[in-house]
Amino acid sequence: MGDDKTLQVDVRVIAATNRELAAEVAAGRFREDLFYRLAVLVLRMPPLRERVGDLEPLIDGLLKRINEQSAREPGFTPRNISAEVKSLLMRQMWAGNICELENTLRRAPVWSDGAGIEVEDIADALSPRSQTDVAAVLNRPLERGIDLPDLLAEVARHYLARAMGAAHGNKTHTAAILGLLSYQTLTNWLDKYRLG
Repeated sequence: MGDDKTLQVDVRVIAATNRELAAEVAAGRFREDLFYRLAVLVLRMPPLRERVGDLEPLIDGLLKRINEQSAREPGFTPRNISAEVKSLLMRQMWAGNICELENTLRRAPVWSDGAGIEVEDIADALSPRSQTDVAAVLNRPLERGIDLPDLLAEVARHYLARAMGAAHGNKTHTAAILGLLSYQTLTNWLDKYRLG
């Protein structure tokens, strides 16, 4: 830039987006020529809520990193979490993906008195949206009516996807997690909610 000579370069561009670029191109909101230059190899990274099997190692790794980074701060005590706290973290939807999870783990020690981060500390550290996820399902106003089949389908799809992730796709194990009698029953549920 700013020179009158052409320089040869050999680079690769890695780009990320939270939008469906093919749809954006079709709607005229993203340049088609740029899309085809960038879209040599497209990887879809599902949101964290669809990768439940990744949550436990992410929680452990993020907490370890936070402890290492904070070790230089005066008076810092390395933090740990119990299985109960980890279970609470794994039940969240994490709309903000890994950033929301990491920020929650960074905020929790602020309210923690000891080396252990307790359930109450995590509850205080969760974003307001995370805290209202359960309320959004269980406390919908009845005055306008609710669509119970849609609500039940939403809950079923959520737990079917989470359990399949936790069981690494093993249907027998997934059925056991969900309290279903057999993998065939699970297959019927997956077919019903178009997850098979």
